[in-house]
Amino acid sequence: MLLVQLTDLHVCPVGMAANRVVETNTLVERALRMVSRMRPAPDAVVLSGDLAENGLIAEYEVLAGLLGRYLDCPVYAVPGNHDRRENFRHALAHLPGVTADPEFVQYAIETHPVRLVMLDTLVPGGGYGRLCPERLAWLERTLSTPEGRKPTIIVMHHPPFDCGIAHMDRIRLEDAEAFAAVIARHPEVRRILCGHVHRPVTTGLGHAIASIAPSVAHQVVLDLDPAGPSAFVMEPPAFQIHHVNGAGGIVSHTAYVETYPGPFPFVLSPEYPGAAK
Repeated sequence: MLLVQLTDLHVCPVGMAANRVVETNTLVERALRMVSRMRPAPDAVVLSGDLAENGLIAEYEVLAGLLGRYLDCPVYAVPGNHDRRENFRHALAHLPGVTADPEFVQYAIETHPVRLVMLDTLVPGGGYGRLCPERLAWLERTLSTPEGRKPTIIVMHHPPFDCGIAHMDRIRLEDAEAFAAVIARHPEVRRILCGHVHRPVTTGLGHAIASIAPSVAHQVVLDLDPAGPSAFVMEPPAFQIHHVNGAGGIVSHTAYVETYPGPFPFVLSPEYPGAAK
């Protein structure tokens, strides 16, 4: 199974740029076009939050048009702090699972070789994330069903760990310890896929691997100074491809949206010391 993760799209109304600089709609379209040309084609795409810049209906309508134009596979989405849950649920109700829960955008997909648990960490009016008791209870119940024996990937926007970029750590998942306690009871959770930080970051969370994908638009400056300012940079947009093998193992690749020269064949020198004799 090939699972593509796109995150932090920040789609804007037509003609607007995010932060007055980033032409996010163009960058999102380029990323979707690249995904549509993948061979083999992905089995599914997950969108791990901040689909819109301001959570406006007009922004979700732009995104819905782009998804319909480029993707034939299932698309599973959760909101981030730039999203507005009501508008998200209204404008993207045609996507699987978005309105399955009466209040949150949270649902489980059981039809793939791995189970996908899509988790809503949005706090209206806040940049940080939270899992209230209701959402934590839902996660526990979902992971405790018989289908929980299947290898599981959790998709959420806010990372449940510090990444070392101070201004982003201040708005990570608030109740990460409670989340980690749930995960500790469920060894079938293999991966936790996040967004929010606009950089590729990987760590361990108990028995699971937790990772953050880069944005398909702009990236957060890599600044590990605790006093570092909040800033972004136009490093290459990228997304991640998670390859699930037959045994439930998961290998992840970072794919860049830019077009680069090549591919070129490897032509080794006769002096290459690793050449077969």
